[in-house]
Amino acid sequence: MSRTKTGFITKKRHKKIIKFNKGYTGSHSRLFKVANQENMHSLSYAYADRRKKKSYFRRVWIKQINNKMKIESSNYNSLVTKLKLLKVDLNRKILAKLSIVDEKVFNVLLKK
Repeated sequence: MSRTKTGFITKKRHKKIIKFNKGYTGSHSRLFKVANQENMHSLSYAYADRRKKKSYFRRVWIKQINNKMKIESSNYNSLVTKLKLLKVDLNRKILAKLSIVDEKVFNVLLKK
């Protein structure tokens, strides 16, 4: 059986990982072993944070709605309760957008 040499392929793979880690500090962007570990961690963080982003935005929308409600001398909780009783199905994203962009429509919702 003949011997296979993979020097070129290995070097290509190493260079790809090190190129990916451009901008990292110290050996995290220079040495393959450390760079590879850093790369794996960063990919796992990216995956997890794509899921966290959704809850983060929901919190932002709730804060925007609550700030608008404080100006109207009420709170977020009472608005959501009132909208559920009226069977108005608007999600938080739309309510937050309405509170900032189209205040007239938002005020109509408050008056109901």
